[in-house]
Amino acid sequence: MAPPKILEQEFASVPQLLRLHARARPDSPAVQAADESLTYRQLDLLVDRVAASFQRDGLRPGEAIAICAASSAAYLAVFFGALRAGLVVSPLAPGSTPEQLIGMLTDSSARLFLLDSAVAEHLSAVASSIRARRVSLDESNSGMPLSQWLMRDSQALRPHAIAATNPFNIIYSSGTTGSPKGIVQTHGMRWGTIRMIGAYEFDQHSVTLVSTPLYSNTTLVTVLPAIALGGTVVLMAKFDAAKFLQLAPSKRATHAMLVPVQYQRIMSASAFESAALSSFRMKFSTSAPFSAELKADVLARWAGGLVEFYGMTEGGGVCVLEAHRHPDKLGTVGRPVVGHDIRLIGEDAREVPTGEVGEVVGHSAAMMTGYHNHPEKTAEVEWHDPCGKRFIRTGDLGRFDSEGFLTLLDRKKDMIITGGFNVYPADIEAVLREHPTVLEAAVVGVPSRRWGETPVAFVVLKEGTQANAADLAAFVNARVGKVQRPAAYEFLESLPRSGIGKVLKRELRERPVRVE
Repeated sequence: MAPPKILEQEFASVPQLLRLHARARPDSPAVQAADESLTYRQLDLLVDRVAASFQRDGLRPGEAIAICAASSAAYLAVFFGALRAGLVVSPLAPGSTPEQLIGMLTDSSARLFLLDSAVAEHLSAVASSIRARRVSLDESNSGMPLSQWLMRDSQALRPHAIAATNPFNIIYSSGTTGSPKGIVQTHGMRWGTIRMIGAYEFDQHSVTLVSTPLYSNTTLVTVLPAIALGGTVVLMAKFDAAKFLQLAPSKRATHAMLVPVQYQRIMSASAFESAALSSFRMKFSTSAPFSAELKADVLARWAGGLVEFYGMTEGGGVCVLEAHRHPDKLGTVGRPVVGHDIRLIGEDAREVPTGEVGEVVGHSAAMMTGYHNHPEKTAEVEWHDPCGKRFIRTGDLGRFDSEGFLTLLDRKKDMIITGGFNVYPADIEAVLREHPTVLEAAVVGVPSRRWGETPVAFVVLKEGTQANAADLAAFVNARVGKVQRPAAYEFLESLPRSGIGKVLKRELRERPVRVE
């Protein structure tokens, strides 16, 4: 299928393309959710009213608004309305701590805060610290109800021209490694992503089933091209594997972005084999390690292509693995996208030869301008080659093979140095997942008087199975080197994860574990 001609443009903004589809195909479905369904005409008019309301409230182009709520049609309309008014959107994660949310609100300088009742309750203890005016997306008393805040007349909107260099959003990092940092992305950066993802069979007939939260960059990676190319977005307020397997056939879903833990739950659901999923053209994944075994299972049992993206919200460079085209490379994250310069550097900040391990750094047109209000943190993640070319450091350790495919070994900060040897937790986790009772595993380094640091494994067992530390130790020790052997095994009901499915290893390191 040839990519839509829209993607041939040097630049186009999402509000501009939304208007285009509203005029060309006004009655086509744009957004479907449990609370509301909107055609392109309805969405476009609502976006105009939202944009006009922001202008009435005195918000000027370049200023920020913040959204923190569950996924809904209203959420998307407010997001696009802010863009149409030239504003910068700061989508915040409801699962953040109240203190983190207040910090992000303050850092973004948002003058308007759109939320729902669940977020308002979550923030009740710190509500007095919120300076921004509040608007309730779900018509609750958490702020002025959206229906009252909205201007009635969409004609009141004053047109605003959007340039590629204008800021699009401030995405806050997940906070898995400390305090969230605001990542500023431009309309041009977003257009570059739309052009790349949109080429994967998105068009006016595509139906994108969205089960990850709208505050996440992972979600926007597919939502934006779906709307930009005139397709339908179907929103799930919360992911549930059984519900996904009901919705996908009924909506004739063609696309979905899922994180690996969602694939795992869908593939193991009892309803999977009987679900009619033949309408799928393409499935995507990003944000967390995706095991080769799980990729192979998806390819074998689920119709349509499977594409894994590796990159950072900060930008810098993207690798793509088209798993259906390269089934022999499932242990990799693919090759760099054309025009993206991905390199590996050593501890001395010099490039390492092919086949050697180094930190992944990347350069592309799709790079953040910097962390909002934190130039010193921006400088920390930048690397410049001898010619002065700017790269973003990922903190990931990897190795290129002779064909240019990148294998990730681990996060640099997660690497364990035990007795002077480098140990990669991902290697041990892969072995643990081979055990017939293990559903999930995460390995972290903890302080050791004898070795300085030593591996400890946290394990989730499959339902209905049993295993103890001795069983797992015997299995693992027979398959890894001595320095890789975990000093202890801890059994959990589930691994701590962020809202987008990343394992929170920082929380695991903080758990009390006794080792020698």
